[in-house]
Formats: sequence, structure tokens, C-alpha cells
Amino acid sequence: MAKFTLYVVRHGQTYFNIFNKLQGWSNSPLTTKGISGAKDTAKRLSNIKFVQAYCSDTTRAEDTAKIILNGNSASDINEPVVSPDFREQFYGCFEGLNMDEAWYEAGAPHGVPTFKDIVTKYNINTAKDYMKEADPFHMAENAEDYWKRLDQGLSMITHDKKIKDGDNALLISHGNTLLSLVERFSDGQYDMTKRPANGSITKMSVDGDQIKVTDYNK
Repeated sequence: MAKFTLYVVRHGQTYFNIFNKLQGWSNSPLTTKGISGAKDTAKRLSNIKFVQAYCSDTTRAEDTAKIILNGNSASDINEPVVSPDFREQFYGCFEGLNMDEAWYEAGAPHGVPTFKDIVTKYNINTAKDYMKEADPFHMAENAEDYWKRLDQGLSMITHDKKIKDGDNALLISHGNTLLSLVERFSDGQYDMTKRPANGSITKMSVDGDQIKVTDYNK
């Protein structure tokens, strides 16, 4: 396995972002601002040579990836590797609902009525567990469900034989997924109560199976 840099980008703004709704596995298209923001991110990354790119199979991630790759003059890849393993957390029956109301339903029984309260007192994994517990169908992903899936995606990246020492790879991600990755791989140095901006760039150093966040939400 190689030692390389992974650039993780949150997808462009969507309509559900404007409406403050949980997206999860649901699809909401990029807004005009979201497309413009993705193009701005593409300009920032235009001279970075990526040997591989990945994204989830949601349209917001795929569309953002295509915009970034189309605007990149240094890379030879035109399409990302698309996989459901890179999807956002699945929120079960809370998919498409107002974020504040959904997190109240999940956290209030435990005395932490907001996402910020849950993460401040506990962590993002606890927030996932509370979400599944609150879902009457129990279809929402808890931390164990979520990481079992996402770890398969991370393994796909770290074991990709196209990537060599010193290379760069790209991953188009989602807000909660990016927060989850940063919490896990940053040794607590960032504020996990603030969601990363749409189109933001986070850099991670990958050395075999070892991942470390080196620059967050820029």
C-alpha cells in the first residue's frame, strides 16, 4: 500500500441544504450556487494531478466530481470510481425531514436535544446510535452499520494499486461523512459541531491503513 495525499471535498450546495433537510441516501440536485461553488473548487484543484477519484452514487456527489474532474488540467482521469460505500449516513425514516426536528427526536430522550449538544457531550458515533434508536423502523444506520460500510470504501482507496507513493487521490464526500472522518482521524483538534462548507477541501495523509487529517475545511 502506498503513502499518498487524499483530497476530500464536500459536494456542492443542494436544495435540501437550503431547506435544512437531512439528505442521507436521498437525492437532491445541486443548486445554481452549488454548481458555481463546485466550479470554484475545481479551479482551486485544477493543477493537482489526481491518479484516482472516488465518490458516492448520489447525484450531488457524482455531479460535483464531474465538475471538478472536467476542470482539472493536470489529471488524466475523466470519471470517478462510484460506490455506495461512500454514501452519507442513512437516516431511515428521518430522511428528508428538517434537521433540527430530526436531531431533537434522536437526542432529546437522552437530554441532548440538538446535534451540537450530542456531539459536544458525546461524539458523532453516539449521534448515529441515537438516530437509529429513534427511528421506529430501526433502518437508520448506527455507528456500527455506518463504519462497516464506509470502511469498505476506505479499503478500496488504500488498496488501490493505481495509487503509488507521493500520488494524490480525490474523494467527493458528504457533510456528516466528512465530519465523521475528521473526528476519527484528527485526534480531536477540530470543532466537530460545525459542518464543513459545501465545496470545501480537506486534506488527509494516507500511509497504508494509517490516515491522518492534515488540513480541514479549507
